[in-house]
Amino acid sequence: HPVPDMPGHTAARATAPAIGRDGLQGDLHIASLVVHSVPRRVQQVANVVAAIDGARVHGSSAAGKLVVTLEAASMGEMTAKVSAIQHAEGVLSAAMVYQCVDSLEAMNKELADDHAPT
Repeated sequence: HPVPDMPGHTAARATAPAIGRDGLQGDLHIASLVVHSVPRRVQQVANVVAAIDGARVHGSSAAGKLVVTLEAASMGEMTAKVSAIQHAEGVLSAAMVYQCVDSLEAMNKELADDHAPT
């Protein structure tokens, strides 16, 4: 699903990423947000957020709070997604709690588990 169009805002487009050794391309940006909505509109806001490509609502409360994660291929794409959430009807605020970026190649490397039973 595309990022919803917001009047006066243009969504940033990702440029073609470089191809990594494993054939994986580009970077992966991951962010978590706490979204505060008007309590009676929490389900409507959750539906708007869930319709954004790369967005996932992990939980919500009757008080209007939602826990959201976003994935994007570029910082511009991430900024456009956060802005779309901030400007959605019923949203009071959307605060980024965490943001991480790394190459897809690095994120898909298997890590050794030093605590695994042998």
